[in-house]
Amino acid sequence: MNFDPTFQKYPSRRYPICARGGMVNASSPQASAAGLEILRRGGNAIDAAVATAAALTVVEPTANGLGGDAFALVWMEGEKKLYGLNSSGPAPQSISIEKVLENRQDDQGKMPAYGWTPVTAPGIPKAWVELSKRFGRLPLSQVVAPAVRYAREGYPCSPNLAKFWKRGLEKYRTKVPGELFEEWSRTFCPLGRAYEAGEMIRLPHHGDTIEAIGETGADAFYHGHLADQIDAASRAVGGYLRKEDPEAYEARWVDPISVDYRGYRVWEIPPNGQGLVALMGAEYPQGVPVP
Repeated sequence: MNFDPTFQKYPSRRYPICARGGMVNASSPQASAAGLEILRRGGNAIDAAVATAAALTVVEPTANGLGGDAFALVWMEGEKKLYGLNSSGPAPQSISIEKVLENRQDDQGKMPAYGWTPVTAPGIPKAWVELSKRFGRLPLSQVVAPAVRYAREGYPCSPNLAKFWKRGLEKYRTKVPGELFEEWSRTFCPLGRAYEAGEMIRLPHHGDTIEAIGETGADAFYHGHLADQIDAASRAVGGYLRKEDPEAYEARWVDPISVDYRGYRVWEIPPNGQGLVALMGAEYPQGVPVP
């Protein structure tokens, strides 16, 4: 039997930290604490959710980042209304199927899983801005402050995080092109290896990026110096993403879709998200009928 240093019997781990009138639940105690801190400062549930998400990009970089997609379902009790946000990014404007096939990395013509080719316009920072602007109480700069502090002052590596850090290093060392791996390792393995449990992790450049997102409402990320750096990094290794991609990007407010499941209404974001699959499972628990 493998020893589990977290002494938990279930594979899904959550660390709730409770406050009067609110609860924050995340896979990291530091991220939960970030959300709780914002509640204590007078923020609402949306502020706490954004603070927690921002903190997760710092304290769980093996599973979270700034370059991905974001989806949100927000229930506003006062309005008795459910809002949906789709902040997933499209493919770069300069890419095409023909270009991907021409530069494919295997004999099957598949989209490569690593490198710059599969990178889409980042949606996560835009989601934070839209949620904060529409529903939040506190300025975004204040909401992301705990994440900035973790990145600059550091935090201790947990046993679980150390495990996934090593796994990521082993995978990227063999699958990521050399120049890209060197850049990745400079940021995430400054000691020349993965972090061990208990070691302090500091990501000061990541802190600078999150601070710029908070102070400019993500304008620095989508239109300013961060967009310039993304463009330059992509061009340097033959990627397709260009500054005009984040410049043109906007998150979309959408109408959630739902089905009835055993007397409960189950809601999801409509396509292009994967929520439709969950609704299909609820609608057809024995499998989708074939005509």
